[in-house]
Amino acid sequence: MLGKIKTKQEKSGEIVAYSETAVANNAAVVEYCKISMAALSGGTAGLLGLTVLYGFVFYVFAVFGLWAMLLMKAGGQWRKYFISRRHLLTSGFFGGLCTYVLFWTFLYGMVHVY
Repeated sequence: MLGKIKTKQEKSGEIVAYSETAVANNAAVVEYCKISMAALSGGTAGLLGLTVLYGFVFYVFAVFGLWAMLLMKAGGQWRKYFISRRHLLTSGFFGGLCTYVLFWTFLYGMVHVY
């Protein structure tokens, strides 16, 4: 069964159609990438011994890095795959942050024991 079609009117007046199934699939893949990135960067921050502000700056750097890599992978035609660049950047930010803190504190506690 085919998914529903969502439409969005661009500023130029043209109507763009999006397949709801394809949008949901792309969102699921991006969410998987974000959670994996959060776990890997949290582990890296824990191993490097980053604390407090440096650790959170590292997370923000990792989020922007993944966002840039996803846009580079999509190329100039990112509109074919994603509805909004801002939504691609901000969705799942706090869920990824929880995963990041979990791995960050776990590996920091294992490696940097006094």
